[in-house]
Amino acid sequence: MLTKLSLSTLTSLALIALSPIKAQQSAASVSPSSLAKLTTVDQRFQSYNIEMLEITGGRFWKPYSAASTAPKAPAPAGSASAGMNPDLFAYRPAKDLSNPRLRKLAAALGPSYIRVSGTWANSTYLPAEGESITTPPAGFNGILTREQWKGVIDFAHAVDAELVTSFATSVGTRDANGLWTTTQAQRFLDLTNSLGGHIAAAEYMNEPTFAMMGGAPKDYDAAQYGRDVHVFTAFMREHAPGTLLAGPGSVGESAVPAGDLGSKMPGFLATPKLLAAMTPDEIDVFSYHAYSGVSQRCASMDAAPHSSREIALSEEWLARTDDILNFYRQQRDSFSPGKPLWITETAETACGGDPWASTFLDTFRYLDQLGRLAKGGVKAHMHNTLAASDYGFLDENTYAPRPNYWAALLWHRLMGATVLDSGVPLQHGLHVYAHCMVNQPGGVTLLVIQNDREAAHTLKLPAGGERYTLSAPHLEGQSLLLNSTPLALGANDALPDLKPVAASGGVEQFAPATITFIAFPKARNSACQ
Repeated sequence: MLTKLSLSTLTSLALIALSPIKAQQSAASVSPSSLAKLTTVDQRFQSYNIEMLEITGGRFWKPYSAASTAPKAPAPAGSASAGMNPDLFAYRPAKDLSNPRLRKLAAALGPSYIRVSGTWANSTYLPAEGESITTPPAGFNGILTREQWKGVIDFAHAVDAELVTSFATSVGTRDANGLWTTTQAQRFLDLTNSLGGHIAAAEYMNEPTFAMMGGAPKDYDAAQYGRDVHVFTAFMREHAPGTLLAGPGSVGESAVPAGDLGSKMPGFLATPKLLAAMTPDEIDVFSYHAYSGVSQRCASMDAAPHSSREIALSEEWLARTDDILNFYRQQRDSFSPGKPLWITETAETACGGDPWASTFLDTFRYLDQLGRLAKGGVKAHMHNTLAASDYGFLDENTYAPRPNYWAALLWHRLMGATVLDSGVPLQHGLHVYAHCMVNQPGGVTLLVIQNDREAAHTLKLPAGGERYTLSAPHLEGQSLLLNSTPLALGANDALPDLKPVAASGGVEQFAPATITFIAFPKARNSACQ
């Protein structure tokens, strides 16, 4: 019978054999028992979005796959973002949130936040009780039925999630002077309360940096945004005092100008201008969205950076997470120092993700982003989406898990809320993050992201570790291996046992293009007690 030690050794050798190996790198050293505490994240740090358009039905980013089974059907007028090519979108019916597989897989990531928002939420109409309509009223582009919102609340209860959302802010919500009114928001809160729901946090609108694209009046500016936020804040403080107010929810900016998504686009409202029209007490949470580039669908947006297969594991691409964080953290520090930082929407790229967003190639970015942001002081991270378009955790038709889902599940089970300093500087082939273990006093988990496609890298580690190595037969495939064993759902959609092998201690080797969690349940780190 093979021992745990020999299994670990064989697993490492098998993984290394998958790729050409260059010379070994000199080994850094990590002592889990003595790692210092950096900060903490929210217990619901790892979370996700379900787009409002998924709830109502309508046109969302068209999958690249020609085999998509999304039915052909007419969409509500204006259900594509203003100014965008309608050929980029495909119709989806309203999502059935009672689906057993969907609920089971989402529940496995709980507790979490579910953010129900997105560009289309800005112009979605909620009917009054007893009101029956099939066409959105003037100034709106979609309809959220009361039964559909009940489905969201039931889903949140079933999967141990707290709701995050934003409100309708389009032309139809405004008075004769163009000022935002609270009628739709009051109806939304009343319905939520009547159904036993609770909105944990809310942004005024989705992505005010692109307000006009999201349905705001023509020539909408920062001053108008500030006036609307004043009304919104007073309303929410009175009618929903238990809801955190998050904002501004900007997107498209970076500390490196070349990394900006949209600052050169017409109508763009820069975050400093938005904040200048607000007061610090109007938010409890400083929120922003993070996309390192736009997908192939939006390649015509010449002002925005694009990803590619070739750079997906590069230091430059992975570091864009920090570039974006640095910009918004500086805005937070200047405007409302000390307020929690949340990313309320993020994924591989904007516009639905690239074709490889659904493959193991993007899992390096996803987990590296979690590690960087946790160290950088971000308290909550909401991936876009749970199950829509190419960047979803799950296939939108079958709800089959994609590689990022399995990575999210391992993070959820192994990486606790206390963030530690691994002591290993970021270097190509060796991104090492450390957290206290989940429900294991004194325990420590290391996350080792090996983004070198050619050479193996090593770490000096103590004995007593439990190793979970993710690899793939093909980087741009959806088949994923855990310690060389394929990951797949079992009978009745049972999740597989995520079993580790023993880390040998001493010099531990990491094969090219692999991701490894190593848990040390007996580390006795005083910061993790």
